[in-house]
Amino acid sequence: MSLILDGASKVMGADTHIHPTDLTLEKGTMNVLLGPTLSGKTSLMRLMAGLDVPNTGRIVWNGEDVTGQRVQDRKVAMVYQQFINYPSMTVWENIASPMKLMGVDRAEIDRRVRETADLMKLSPMLDRKPLELSGGQQQRCALARALVKNAGLVLLDEPLANLDYKLREELREEIPRIFEESGAIFVYATTEPEEALLLGGNTATLWEGRVTQFGPTASVYRKPLNATTARVFSDPPMNFLPVRKEGGKLKFGDDQASAAVGAAEGLADGAYLAGFRPNHVELDRHVDDAMEFRTTLTVTEITGSETFVHLDHHGERWVGLIHGIRSLKPGQELSVYLDPAHAYIFAEDGALVSAAPYAEAA
Repeated sequence: MSLILDGASKVMGADTHIHPTDLTLEKGTMNVLLGPTLSGKTSLMRLMAGLDVPNTGRIVWNGEDVTGQRVQDRKVAMVYQQFINYPSMTVWENIASPMKLMGVDRAEIDRRVRETADLMKLSPMLDRKPLELSGGQQQRCALARALVKNAGLVLLDEPLANLDYKLREELREEIPRIFEESGAIFVYATTEPEEALLLGGNTATLWEGRVTQFGPTASVYRKPLNATTARVFSDPPMNFLPVRKEGGKLKFGDDQASAAVGAAEGLADGAYLAGFRPNHVELDRHVDDAMEFRTTLTVTEITGSETFVHLDHHGERWVGLIHGIRSLKPGQELSVYLDPAHAYIFAEDGALVSAAPYAEAA
């Protein structure tokens, strides 16, 4: 069982929502669509589901071209950010509703409802109405209604976005377990890199209607093929710095330079773009060959045990994630440090040239 997008695109008027896309999703896989708002996640899901017809290319399901096939005729289930349940029906009736429309006999409906409710930890609540449930229970009811169809393709469009933190964490842990037991192809859209890492499986990064990379989630995170993917798969986004390799030196900023080590070692002389994640910015020098940057602090944000520092480096806007609570004043000059082992080097056009050594080893 597989779902193939073969050059599929979607254009609405003058706007291209999805550029021609090739993507293959296999049976029993969790596939995350990761990108910011308006990057094309929902548009791509609508093509997969059959809610929209591609302007070019085709959609192939289990070897069959289903490009023009109605969504009602496909084994597809979809759960949206705004979870939808029928308020006048009990949980049992909500979960059973798609099978009733399919003409399944009552004994089989009851068996599958109870089996799915047990999987979703809803068995004690089958006689309740949705408004008698917590937000997390209501979302599990919506998920159960999708799963009970025995759909080969389950599409989850930011299903946890409207839940509080505790409920999101609970369901993030449950969803991989549910998907493993169902054997369906799962596609999960999110704007949060952390959520993609927690879910695992495969990740497709999206930017302005283009899939910039697709592969095992950890690999895409550790070795982005280009600066756009690196920017998408980092929260806050990856920091960038124009650099120039000259001999054994990396030159940057105003008369600043460091030894070309780590990802920069062995590169040909020329202009590049260095990238580094916020959590690798340090306020103290921890390694002898650390690169030092003289910056101006613009904003600080304290989040419990960590501090976000927003920095201006000669017009470049950076963010650092520093452990601990730091008493810093906006406007002050601040030296920050980066271990070269944590740097990525991109060509001027954004293509990855050299990954951080720790990423290669991971």
